[in-house]
Amino acid sequence: MEKKNLLGMTTEELKNFVQELGEKPFRGKQLFKWVNRGITDFEEMTDFSKALRAKLSSAAYVGSLKTLNVQKDTKDGTRKFLFGLEDGNAIESVFMQYKYGNSLCVSSQVGCKMGCRFCATALDGFTRNLTAGEMLEQIYAAERETGKEINHIVVMGMGEPFDNYENLTKFLRLLHDPEGKNMSYRNMTVSTSGIIPAIEKFAIDFPQVNLAISLHRLDNAGRSAIMPVNDAYPVDDLLAAAGRYTEKTGRRITFEYTLIKGENDNNSDVEMMKDKLSGMLCHVNLIPLNKVDETGFDGSTRKRAEEIAARLT
Repeated sequence: MEKKNLLGMTTEELKNFVQELGEKPFRGKQLFKWVNRGITDFEEMTDFSKALRAKLSSAAYVGSLKTLNVQKDTKDGTRKFLFGLEDGNAIESVFMQYKYGNSLCVSSQVGCKMGCRFCATALDGFTRNLTAGEMLEQIYAAERETGKEINHIVVMGMGEPFDNYENLTKFLRLLHDPEGKNMSYRNMTVSTSGIIPAIEKFAIDFPQVNLAISLHRLDNAGRSAIMPVNDAYPVDDLLAAAGRYTEKTGRRITFEYTLIKGENDNNSDVEMMKDKLSGMLCHVNLIPLNKVDETGFDGSTRKRAEEIAARLT
């Protein structure tokens, strides 16, 4: 029998799995708790008999991520992980420390289909979606590597989360499960490039999860030039959907705005932001672009970012 990866399975799925092994369903609930504490070794699951631990070892495993590389910022403790997947692909996750706790930026896909012109992930195109288990394991692997508990997550790593909606939502529910990590939905944020039907659905499915929208420009021609998704979901339609989202959920949206030198940081761009976002229940997150040589774009200076922030304020 081919071994099964138990990470990413629900309690019900694990109950069915242990019954296939000839065990009582309650063992599946116990197994869910262990797996979602980040335990990967069946020998550490001390409320199981030796015989059951051996049975599990022969039929299953827990997670498969390998840490390939870690970059650490000595000033603030931020760590960027390169994780190797079971099929030989790789993804990145970023661990960040704040006054309110520890956060992980989670990837949702290997590569991305959205093709944003300034994005390093877009250079290699799209390979595949990540499973709910592969998203969860980024958290547990980062906790093992850092020795610190992660109590906030942002799904803003590689990929477009709403292009992997089914696995994303399973991941969020597993993360929230009281028998597992028990993370509050309010401590989770999902970022999208602006897929309007998914935004509408997300407002119904997860009204407590924070929503971030990658905006980056506010005129159609300019946004389409750097974000092809705008051809399908024009910016004014996107802003209207954002307004409906805040009305339905009462939650503030974060608009991510990556500052690209000479591209979207001009005074006219700032005036357009002031005009189109005025009165909305939102927060604008200004992010000077990290330069990627292959894209031909450069980031705005810190001074320019502060000028724009002052004008928006």
